[in-house]
Amino acid sequence: MNMPDKTVDIPLHDIKGLVDVPDYSLYYFIAVITVVLVVLGGVIYLGYRYLKHKNRFDIRKEHLKRFKNIDLNNTKQAAYDLTRYGLTFRDDSSRHAKHYELMVQHLEPFKYKKEVEKFDSETLRHIHNFEEMLDV
Repeated sequence: MNMPDKTVDIPLHDIKGLVDVPDYSLYYFIAVITVVLVVLGGVIYLGYRYLKHKNRFDIRKEHLKRFKNIDLNNTKQAAYDLTRYGLTFRDDSSRHAKHYELMVQHLEPFKYKKEVEKFDSETLRHIHNFEEMLDV
């Protein structure tokens, strides 16, 4: 059975026309990209701060290390170095300042002379008292 080429116009009442469907996918995509960029920026910033802090040169740590490694047998140079590196810690507290000044007073006779003898026991005691107080 062959169908004839004659078209039949049947009225269709249940099919409706095209309706506009709102598409928010572009807005969702932009929001997701913005959130990802903000999070990525935060991670990069925190990483930068961590690396900057990690590699930062700390003068107090360096001076403490040098203070503790001073050769007390070389009296004249040790007197100058103890004064120089101890100055970094003088302002930590009033107790530090007092002990620093006592140490410097006992170191004065060992400076500004061509030949000096070894540190006496009183000076060594003041040096060790001040050294024990130091921390970073």
